[in-house]
Amino acid sequence: MSSKKNLSPKQTEDLLKTLKARFEKNKNRHKGIDWNDVQAKLEKSPAKLWSLDEMETTGGEPDVVDFDNLPRRQAGKTGEYIFYDCSAETPKGRRSICYDHEALESRKEHKPKDSAMNMAAEMGIELLTEEQYRALQQLGEFDLKTSSWIVTPAPIRKLGGALFCDRRYDTVFLYHNGADSYYAARGFRGALRV
Repeated sequence: MSSKKNLSPKQTEDLLKTLKARFEKNKNRHKGIDWNDVQAKLEKSPAKLWSLDEMETTGGEPDVVDFDNLPRRQAGKTGEYIFYDCSAETPKGRRSICYDHEALESRKEHKPKDSAMNMAAEMGIELLTEEQYRALQQLGEFDLKTSSWIVTPAPIRKLGGALFCDRRYDTVFLYHNGADSYYAARGFRGALRV
């Protein structure tokens, strides 16, 4: 593992303090989960801490939203804590980007700086699926002024499209756009399993 993807002890301490404060402030997001258990798991996962720091640095405000508490052999459950970006709006450091590398390469001019799929891969996280996005919206009101790319099914992507969601009129909407499009108010939210 590259040392680039390791936090210093001070960075780790600062991140854990930030995550703990957010965890305690938003208890409705993770009922029945104890912070000490989360922290113990995080301290054993330096690469995951690095990814969480990337989420934090780009404005995602990651928080625990779920726990898969069954062993791997049972229905694919993993015994992992699940973090989502919980910032009120799509993370500021991840906006004005198209959907994926293919879309980025297809633009002949006015290319965005990056794509959602590239950035997520570099950060070690995954874009939210539609199901995950809708689950997040059960925990609060997100993307009232912005929108977020979500994982797009292969048949739609093959035809040049990509999906995104937002919340308007107290309703979560699913939309489509050309995968190469990008807007100042569209970014992506990530998920990380620890």
